[in-house]
Amino acid sequence: MSSTLSFRPTPDDARILREAARDGESTSETLRRALRLLDHERWLEQFHADTARIADEDITTEPEAW
Repeated sequence: MSSTLSFRPTPDDARILREAARDGESTSETLRRALRLLDHERWLEQFHADTARIADEDITTEPEAW
């Protein structure tokens, strides 16, 4: 599924895109890379929340599953 998304960058947004772009990378490619980094950041946040939630869990007290 392909769709078009309009984006009106502020002057600061345009500066960030220029500075973040790799050699030969289009604005669309830079934005795609940024979205993947954002997705990874959300994954890390969930990972840290999960590890904090189970930090006190002691699996040695659980019965053997086999």
